[in-house]
Amino acid sequence: MLKLESFPVGPLGCNCSLLWDAAKGTGVVVDPGGDGRKIAARVAQLGFKVKALLHTHAHFDHVGATKELQDLWQAPALLHPGDTFLVENLEMQTGAFGMPAIPRPDMGELAHGDRHHELSVMHTPGHTPGSCCFHGAFEQGGVVLAGDTLFRRGVGRTDLWGGDFDQLEASIQGQLYRLAPGTLVIPGHGPATTIGEEQAQNPFVQG
Repeated sequence: MLKLESFPVGPLGCNCSLLWDAAKGTGVVVDPGGDGRKIAARVAQLGFKVKALLHTHAHFDHVGATKELQDLWQAPALLHPGDTFLVENLEMQTGAFGMPAIPRPDMGELAHGDRHHELSVMHTPGHTPGSCCFHGAFEQGGVVLAGDTLFRRGVGRTDLWGGDFDQLEASIQGQLYRLAPGTLVIPGHGPATTIGEEQAQNPFVQG
């Protein structure tokens, strides 16, 4: 059974998540958005080998430490190809927010329905064309790593490059809200929530 730990990284507080199987000594890192040394130090403390770096989408605050950790661990970095254009334009992204440039990682491809270390890939476009969520089970039950698709009482903005609110709403209603109500939601920023809470209380997308 997977263990789970999430903590904010980078200047915009992206939630980076570590999921690992203690018995096997392997795991994945989701959304290494910055503070590469902090992430690497915590992985070393937990004592697992990183098999992949998974990304919910390619905004700069979710890939800030990807290249650094990719080089350190020689692990593949994976992203839905719908967001390749965002990786190719990282300098434009950081410039638009007045942030320093970050190294461009080499990205492999994720596809809807793939499984990576007991996590299922859900392609949930809307925040970006290639936005994905990762659904699986950990010690306390079901979990979905929602990136910037769904927040506690909020949803991802759709006024950035490739955003589309109709797609976002369809992704949340058609995929995320079909998960069990008790499923823990780890958003891309801010506090955790559950699917049931958001179905009942999210003011932007109704269940």
